[in-house]
Amino acid sequence: MSTSSESQQGSFDYVIVGSGAAGSILANRLSEDSAVSVCLLEAGPSDWHPFLHMPAGYIKKVFDPDFTWPLSTEPTQHTGGRRIPVPQGRTLGGSTAINGLVYNRGQAEDFDGWASAGNPGWSYAEVLPFFKRTESRIGAGDDAYRGRHGPMPITNIDWIHPISEAFIEGAQEFGMPRNPDYNGATQQGVGYFQRNIYRGFRMSTARSFLKPVKARSNLTIRTHAHATQIVFDGARATGVKYLRGTQGGTTHTVHARREVIVCAGAVNTPKLLQLSGIGPAALLARLGVPVLRDMPGVGSHLKDHFSIRVVARVKGITTINELARAPRLWGQIARWLLKKPSVLALSPSLVHFFWQSRQGLSRPDLQGVFSPASYREGYVGMLDKYPGMTCGVWQHRPESTGYVHAQSRDPFEAPIVQPNYLDHENDQRVLLDGMRLARQLLKTRALSQYSDGESMPGVQVARDDELMDYIRRYAVSSYHLNGTARMGPASDPDSVVDAQLRVHGLQGLRVVDASIMPDIVSANTCAATMMIAEKAAEMILRPA
Repeated sequence: MSTSSESQQGSFDYVIVGSGAAGSILANRLSEDSAVSVCLLEAGPSDWHPFLHMPAGYIKKVFDPDFTWPLSTEPTQHTGGRRIPVPQGRTLGGSTAINGLVYNRGQAEDFDGWASAGNPGWSYAEVLPFFKRTESRIGAGDDAYRGRHGPMPITNIDWIHPISEAFIEGAQEFGMPRNPDYNGATQQGVGYFQRNIYRGFRMSTARSFLKPVKARSNLTIRTHAHATQIVFDGARATGVKYLRGTQGGTTHTVHARREVIVCAGAVNTPKLLQLSGIGPAALLARLGVPVLRDMPGVGSHLKDHFSIRVVARVKGITTINELARAPRLWGQIARWLLKKPSVLALSPSLVHFFWQSRQGLSRPDLQGVFSPASYREGYVGMLDKYPGMTCGVWQHRPESTGYVHAQSRDPFEAPIVQPNYLDHENDQRVLLDGMRLARQLLKTRALSQYSDGESMPGVQVARDDELMDYIRRYAVSSYHLNGTARMGPASDPDSVVDAQLRVHGLQGLRVVDASIMPDIVSANTCAATMMIAEKAAEMILRPA
């Protein structure tokens, strides 16, 4: 890569790469100490666009390359030869500026599993205070589990639709208990999602954590700053090189007196490490990158939630499909401007269920979502023209793993992203069972007054091979990528960081984002990533 010029861009105690779920929190927490200087680098622009702040606006921005990395997976037989879009946020707030707004921590057993795998300090009892530190829970909840004074408001849905209530009633008919707080003592059951929406607006980490402190004299935020390489002096990270704007522009170097902290996400974090000489030696050799540290785990163990949806037509009642089109849309806009409940201030999924794919399991291995809305087949983000409802499902803890590999030394070239969806036979079984469950939940007595028949995949699709073919053709990512810089003891050759999130064998370098997860959580990954950042800030500022 050639650049027109280079410049020095100052020295700070900490340089943070990426302003997403983790980076914004770290920038806030570290800069609370006025004696500490922090520089936050974000490859994308500021979060200036109104659609980034209107909850329903996500559908206009989730595939917008001005605010996202437009990434896709490699095709496999289990995806019907399709590339699956896996966009990642590229703006202040990262993916919290474009995600589905659900706040879901996961199961206690997830974190106890992290600790038992050789990561002291990461059991559920030990991470719970950091979950609580992030949130300002508005609504009912046991304060033994919930935080009340954090920067991130977590609210209940205030737009209750009769079909949503009927779905919950039907799930209770099926045997699921109604659970008013799946982030409390237990996750199992059915109910409404909690979300990071407050007074009609999306509460991204940029809005909750960066905006209130951006005037701090010891915090420098640089947008359009595309990190290209971590700078080392021997085995110590001493700074970050980045480009402003597009390829071929000026290369800048910002120096870190104490640490470089990489928070670029489960795709771009391993890519940056690889381009900096940290990764599998054979891959680095193919890229022509000198090996600083041979680490097979960098980019390995990629996991994601692969989800499938079942759609039914609706009769006798208005759904979001009609409310989101003129002329009814104008009334919804008016309600949103008046800060009244409206479809513009909703997360895409309204109702959750957490359940077992079959009898005999000790805890839920499925997550389901429901909404009184449906999207047109083959059209991303375009609602059906007829009234519809959707029930989607994914496997909590997939066993299939993949990888992220840089393709060249060009920092602007997208890496290879290969989650290997459904590669493990058990993942196929669980998702098939989950899809059967979703179909049953759309056929309960409580929903029968509204259901006008299944439209996707349709009742003619019944055998296992037919259902699996449907999954291969229509299942999509839940955008929960993780695990590509796993936390683990140095004795584990596939681990990348230790329990303090320091990269093994190097100094002054940490990774703080979803890539450090030793295994995927039984949940959407955003809440756990925010917890990771809160805990990392504590470890950095107050080391044991």
